[in-house]
Amino acid sequence: MKVDKKLIKELVEYLEEFKLTELEYQDGEKKIKVSKGSKTTLESSKGSTVIPSNKAVLSSEEEEGIRIKSPIIGTAYLAPEPGGKKFAEVGDKIKKGQTIMIVEAMKTMNHVASTNDGIVKKVLVNDGQPVEFGQTLVILK
Repeated sequence: MKVDKKLIKELVEYLEEFKLTELEYQDGEKKIKVSKGSKTTLESSKGSTVIPSNKAVLSSEEEEGIRIKSPIIGTAYLAPEPGGKKFAEVGDKIKKGQTIMIVEAMKTMNHVASTNDGIVKKVLVNDGQPVEFGQTLVILK
């Protein structure tokens, strides 16, 4: 796959211009994702390639398991209230439909439900962290 450096540079400039932390662009099967988190990901139907800046970064996309993704852009909360018991932690057994976290958008608390039964393998976001639509929040095994 040929890398379009001009397009990547333009996307990085949009990050700064619009004060974003992450931006994703898709054209057919080619998908480019840029973020301030230090990595650029190029994806195609054949898999993904990670181009790290300065050091090797293990992409969460390489983790195997059932992915539960954010249904909306907002702020993720792992517990129903500050200091409260978390909805789901690594090692917990989760049932389909069970709330695993809340994503707040425009002062509305949206419960994110598990799409499958499983055991929490990894929680990929921190409490109070901004999340994007389609971003993987939790991986189940």
